[in-house]
Amino acid sequence: MVCVTSTSITYQASAPVIKRPNTVAVGTIVWLGSEVMFFAGLFAIYFTLRSMSPELWAFEAGRLNFPYSLTNTIILVASSFTCQFGVFAAERLQPYATGWKPTQWGMVEWFFLTYAMGAIFVAGQIWEYATLVSEGIAIDSNAYGSAFYLTTGFHGLHVTGGLIAFLLVIGRVFAVKNFGHREATSAIVVSYYWHFVDVVWIGLFLVIYILR
Repeated sequence: MVCVTSTSITYQASAPVIKRPNTVAVGTIVWLGSEVMFFAGLFAIYFTLRSMSPELWAFEAGRLNFPYSLTNTIILVASSFTCQFGVFAAERLQPYATGWKPTQWGMVEWFFLTYAMGAIFVAGQIWEYATLVSEGIAIDSNAYGSAFYLTTGFHGLHVTGGLIAFLLVIGRVFAVKNFGHREATSAIVVSYYWHFVDVVWIGLFLVIYILR
């Protein structure tokens, strides 16, 4: 007599995990896409006016203080690195410093430093404007003045908006009891914006101060 024993095999189907992109991050990226188009329009205006008055551009651009603008640019570009260090701290869910060394800083300390560097850039740009106006280069003086102040001025407004965003993110950290993923996401999307304005300024700097 043959005895056949049947064994039942149980399959445990695990429910598929659907990873959806963060809506805040996606919304920020889409909005930055529209900002790209906005600045592309400003670049188009600048190059159009430049092609119509090459002699004027050569003369007026030669009056710009390149070393001063280069120093201001380096400060802004460096702030992008400090901002990213703040993002790394936010991803570790570390809002505050655990020691006095920069390697022990949290998101708040890095973002405060980024804010200070951005504020220095804006103040430097205002000083440059005052100097140029005293030398006769105003927004209504000629086509070059209009193009220069239009492109750099709108960028300065965007940098100022980023500074306000940093203050809001830092204030949110002090307002909540526990620093979680929501607060970290806010820091990350602000860094997207800050890196964007830095990249735009690099393009403006190359066009205005180098490609004369």
